Amino acid sequence: MNSAKKTTQHLIKKYPNRRLYDTQTSSYITLVDVKQFVLENDDFAVVDAKTGEDLTRSILLQIILEEEAGGSPMFSSAVLSQIIRYYGHAMQGMMGSYLEKNVQAFIEIQNKLAENSKGIYEGKPFSPEMWTQFMNVQGPMMQGMMGNYIEQSKNLFVQMQEQMQSQAKNIFNVFPFNPEDVNKK
Repeated sequence: MNSAKKTTQHLIKKYPNRRLYDTQTSSYITLVDVKQFVLENDDFAVVDAKTGEDLTRSILLQIILEEEAGGSPMFSSAVLSQIIRYYGHAMQGMMGSYLEKNVQAFIEIQNKLAENSKGIYEGKPFSPEMWTQFMNVQGPMMQGMMGNYIEQSKNLFVQMQEQMQSQAKNIFNVFPFNPEDVNKK
């Protein structure tokens, strides 16, 4: 694949035989190729060839599943179980937004580190090998920083929950019934 940024979106059609067809290059591709689009920030969409249904999320989840199955997984079984428990829960939308914002914050931290590292090696960005060496040395410090960030985030969430409970009590105090009478019945 060409590393030059493409100006048009790849429209990938998924056929019933599970093959993926890139309409821009007029060729069949694999999930590895789609993963490369993601890594190169190429714009793409995957649609069902017959119905036109958007399958992009499904394909991305498939790539994550393959990555989790091979090598070292990013998510523990406990984390995956917790995520599953939020489906259908009243807090599902908030959880998705929370995870998205935290991933975005992590990306911003990583980008800032990459930007700050350019001056260290003659203006060149860190290679993957250099990042590995850096993380071996700085890993414990980074873990501590992330732990502090998560703790602050947790505290803010608890404060928000307490404020919501307080507001709910204030709203329900306007009604002419006593909540303790309802609990006695």
